[in-house]
Amino acid sequence: MVITSIKGRPFFCSWSGGKDSCLALYHALQNQGIPKALLTMFIDDGQRSRSHGLPMGVIQQQAQALGIPLIARNASWDKYEEVFTSALRDFKQDEIGCGVFGDIDLEPHLEWVERVCSSVAVEAYEPLWKKPRRELLEEFLHLGFTATIVAVKQDALDVGFLSRTLSKQVVLEMEEAGIDASGEEGEYHTVVTSGPLMSSPIRIETKGQVVRNGYCFLDIEAVN
Repeated sequence: MVITSIKGRPFFCSWSGGKDSCLALYHALQNQGIPKALLTMFIDDGQRSRSHGLPMGVIQQQAQALGIPLIARNASWDKYEEVFTSALRDFKQDEIGCGVFGDIDLEPHLEWVERVCSSVAVEAYEPLWKKPRRELLEEFLHLGFTATIVAVKQDALDVGFLSRTLSKQVVLEMEEAGIDASGEEGEYHTVVTSGPLMSSPIRIETKGQVVRNGYCFLDIEAVN
């Protein structure tokens, strides 16, 4: 079940570390939800996040800057749903009955969230759903969040976009390159490094680039 308000409700946020999950969290807080945890899924060995390829240290620094506890779970793609559902079941036992997600308009994503949450009687809050993609991107920048591009899909976007800070100029260049600059179709991924929700900026250091599964990722680490 997808709910339209989270006011006064304890919630966890499905946290990728990127712009969409961050904006969804922002909306949940503006809607007076009560943040209890960030849930981030990592690959089997726990070394990097499943979707954005971020190291644990970066996600931990984000959680500390947000002042929200991090719950990390490791899973292969085959076990992803099973492990994710197990985490939701634990949240439910801790009386955290709502989950915040950053989906925009891809129906299969919403269907998956609804199905998995319903299986353990958790309600989903999707504050970005069906809002214009460009409008959400502009809102993210207008609010003062800063995000670095950490992954690009090789057949969609040039690797020259890696390590660039998301900005109006970069958005225009992405559109000129022929993609939807929201990246909703997985054309690129970001890591949020500062903004109105964070007590201090996240500092990252680039060690190189890594190619995996059709994506080129920045190999980064957190700097204390």
